[in-house]
Amino acid sequence: MTFFFVFLAILLLLALAIRKAHRNTYEAVLHKVQVGRSEDGDGALRILQLSDLHLEKLSITPDDLYEKLKEEAIDLIALTGDFLDREESIAKLSPYLAALNALKPTYGMYAVFGNHDYVLQGEPFARLKATLEAHGCVVLQNETKTITVNGQTVNIIGIDDFYTGRSDIKKAYAGVKDGINLVLTHDPDIVPHMKDYHFDYLLSGHFHGGQIHWPKPYHLAKMSKTLTERNMIKGYHEWEGKPFYINEGLGQTGVNIRIGSKPEVTLHLLALPSRREAVKAV
Repeated sequence: MTFFFVFLAILLLLALAIRKAHRNTYEAVLHKVQVGRSEDGDGALRILQLSDLHLEKLSITPDDLYEKLKEEAIDLIALTGDFLDREESIAKLSPYLAALNALKPTYGMYAVFGNHDYVLQGEPFARLKATLEAHGCVVLQNETKTITVNGQTVNIIGIDDFYTGRSDIKKAYAGVKDGINLVLTHDPDIVPHMKDYHFDYLLSGHFHGGQIHWPKPYHLAKMSKTLTERNMIKGYHEWEGKPFYINEGLGQTGVNIRIGSKPEVTLHLLALPSRREAVKAV
């Protein structure tokens, strides 16, 4: 009889833990990250980053997303891959893109693909890309888009997914001009391979902050050794002096729970040099 009550208590505790872990998927956190300092205090590029929506297991609604962000001034939106796994989920993407467009980013929205997106092939993958583009999103697959911000050149460099072997760093940098280099890519494990390529800031995702980060995210070892061995699995880091960020993702993969991690949207304030500094640098 005693064993029965102990077993019942364990089941109850397990059920409560799973319920809490699922509840965590609804509690998106907005992180604000200051990168560098501007002398004039008015030279920051405000970049909103979303990553790893995983629409099949996403608890945040488009309205939730808009309400959380509607008061923020946003210059640019960066989407760093893993939108979905299945063709039938493509239709679910449009309301989220509409919500992001309603935030009126000054310089638009840019996206790269992740390993889960490439589960789709042929026409379904083309439809995913077309859906992004139909909502004004610039899709970058080993290519660069250059914009001018306050008279300064900003290169938005989109490097395709490293995890599935689609990255071509040389090709992505082919159109780069003198200016600020902002890299968008899905898998941060590419960072140690970019020794010969300058970037001022790199945005990535892929790891979900472990998603089930208790007691440690042991499962990440198969995804990355270089970074995970250094406990670089989420947040701001530097590699040989170059700053990069690993977003914890908005959705989940596998089971729709989070332990030791919560869904994340990130507002990066990337300091740009003043025009005077830029002229001196030239």
